Amino acid sequence: MKVMKRLAEVREEVESWHDLQKRVKDTLELAAMGDETLRPDLELEVAEIEKALSARELSVLLSGRYDKGNALLAIHAGAGGTDSQDWAAMLERMYLRWAERRGFQSEILDFTEGEEAGIKSVTIAITGKYAYGYLRPEKGVHRLVRLSPFDAAHRRHTSFALVEVLPEVTSENGDEIQINPDDLRIDIYRSSSAGGQNVQKNATAVRITHLPTGLVVSCQNERSQMQNRENAMRVLRARLLEIKHQEQEKEIAELRGEYTKAEWGSQIRSYVLHPYQLVKDHRTEYEMGNTQAVLDGEIDEFIEAFLRSKINA
Repeated sequence: MKVMKRLAEVREEVESWHDLQKRVKDTLELAAMGDETLRPDLELEVAEIEKALSARELSVLLSGRYDKGNALLAIHAGAGGTDSQDWAAMLERMYLRWAERRGFQSEILDFTEGEEAGIKSVTIAITGKYAYGYLRPEKGVHRLVRLSPFDAAHRRHTSFALVEVLPEVTSENGDEIQINPDDLRIDIYRSSSAGGQNVQKNATAVRITHLPTGLVVSCQNERSQMQNRENAMRVLRARLLEIKHQEQEKEIAELRGEYTKAEWGSQIRSYVLHPYQLVKDHRTEYEMGNTQAVLDGEIDEFIEAFLRSKINA
């Protein structure tokens, strides 16, 4: 099954290059005719070909083992109290909008509300081709600077949120992660909610603790205990896969003498809403002044700038 799927993907890739090659040949032949009335159509076709080539160049950059697959995106509010919880909710909206623009499917697996506003954390499954590859550059600390709507004096506040991006473990890559049921402690509890008619009368929320690593994952969004358990296991498998890869990378990097532990403190991107409007990625120096567009999900240019920066890295 895996071989047939891989064969179909390769065939599709080859055919798409052949189609593009034919478009280029046809365009050159028309241009060689020297007919000025064809110039507007030719210029439009050249622009379309350049756009197609740029997209294929980007697909080459997304050649990691898990890049074509689905992703699990987790957002955690950091230092900054209510402002950071509101910032985490803004990031959740940004990524949901981005996924919608790309035609990806989004499913909230777990969600913890903030005390006054926003969210403490959220875990979202993003399903679509190259979902993990595109979201991988978003992993890290995101910093917001703005006039706080929660400060009576309306002072400027700085908020932080951590974005995690994990490849979803599927039947195709699941052989890397084997979980012994004896290594799990599963707790069932009543889902938290806003109250009223939404209060769960039955305990359906699931918390799973992986005893060897101490990892704890929970899911409470579904009304079914079985669905919450399945979703919690999806997250647990993804986190165990991430730990395995981090250990491998650490071992290789230490052999090279270049390993540096990743810490919370360094932000990858700043979103400044006051005293000026600017979103800047600190890894590529790419920046955009239209902050509202970025917060509405237009983040592809930041993602592409990061991916292209790796060509010469």
